[in-house]
Amino acid sequence: MGSVNVYGPTLSTAVSRVLACLIEKEVQFQLINVDMSKEHHKKPDFLKIQPFGQVPAFQDENIFVTEKYAEQGNKALYGTNLLERASIDQWLEAEGQSFNPPSSTLVFQLAFAPRMKLKQDPAVIAQSEEKLGKVLDVYERRLGESKFLAGDEFTLADLSHLPNTQYLVHNTDRSEMFASRKNVSRWWEEISGRASWKKVVEMQKNPTPA
Repeated sequence: MGSVNVYGPTLSTAVSRVLACLIEKEVQFQLINVDMSKEHHKKPDFLKIQPFGQVPAFQDENIFVTEKYAEQGNKALYGTNLLERASIDQWLEAEGQSFNPPSSTLVFQLAFAPRMKLKQDPAVIAQSEEKLGKVLDVYERRLGESKFLAGDEFTLADLSHLPNTQYLVHNTDRSEMFASRKNVSRWWEEISGRASWKKVVEMQKNPTPA
């Protein structure tokens, strides 16, 4: 089926999520790094692919990787029937609406702001930590009932949590939020130990030059 081009820096949580999905589905891809600091994402050639200058950008006829490549790689990634997909969609929505906002804020405040020499906001950090704690309490109960969020198989619902959690566990002092919850800790060890995510982390350590 050829190779998919993915444009964006590996340290981007959005890009790393896409890469993990492609690797799970055993889809060949070429990663073309985009140096945001040099505004490569605003150049005409990039804007032809992504008019809003955002990453990740795909050069592919269908960005719905799990559906386009349904018969290869991890076939359970987006479920194998409507019932499984409904559960996956439910937890994807939970990630997008409940987990992502506070975790993204904490990643920026705790991991990126210091690198960028920006002032941290203690009130925002405290508020986001409280919100994320409540979400993780829900996850703790759920993961006491099933191995993964959407059931007994690793799916997109779990994969979508990898980038932000990676930063919080390894690049901030808030790892205890995950380690202190037995079921969440077990789940994190399981999903972060997958070969696909290990490969993404390795790519982040050795990024492709822009």
